[in-house]
Amino acid sequence: MNKAEILVIDDEAAIRKLLEITLQSNDFAVTHASTAKEGIVVAANHPPDLIILDLGLPDESGHSVLVQLREWFTNPIIILSAISDEEDIVKALDNGANDYLIKPFRTGELLARIRSALRGSINADNMPLIKCGSLQIDLLSRVVKKNDEIVKLTVTEYNLLSLFAKNEGKVLTHQYLLKEVWGPGYINQSQYLRVFIAQLRKKIEADANRPEIIVTESGIGYRFVVKE
Repeated sequence: MNKAEILVIDDEAAIRKLLEITLQSNDFAVTHASTAKEGIVVAANHPPDLIILDLGLPDESGHSVLVQLREWFTNPIIILSAISDEEDIVKALDNGANDYLIKPFRTGELLARIRSALRGSINADNMPLIKCGSLQIDLLSRVVKKNDEIVKLTVTEYNLLSLFAKNEGKVLTHQYLLKEVWGPGYINQSQYLRVFIAQLRKKIEADANRPEIIVTESGIGYRFVVKE
């Protein structure tokens, strides 16, 4: 089986070296770039399976790089940045980042996020049947089952759940979910989202008060987690 290839775009030599050692020791192939321009060129010439992108690059904002990459690059992008401002996190996620980790970071957590992002990108393309513990989502027949019994969902509930399932492991912001499920005119109607998330959790979670499938990312949005 070929190794998944990861491109690291970061101007800190120490971070690049740490990531190279960590990723290679976990059976990933690694390339790297220290500037925005170099990163875009490397990604274009040899598209990787996943990109780790820093926002604080010396020649151009990482936000700008993200937007440029998302014009053609469809594989996962994880932001790894010292910027912890909520506005920057939401902006990056809304612009197409799959995930966002703040420096300093734990390598174990980064590896878990990488595996989740890679697994999610495979699921979206090749797995119309998604299983999460006792929950089963058939994206072709639009049938949802829990413990082998059909779960009755409204059209909106199903559209919301299928959007999560297609983006397994990815943080989806409030604004993104509202726009995709309800339309652009609803991006500020967060009460819609809270109500339907609560309804979905009652139907698919083992304990709606302690959700393990639709997990809250405080102040940002939600993440759909497939239990191993």
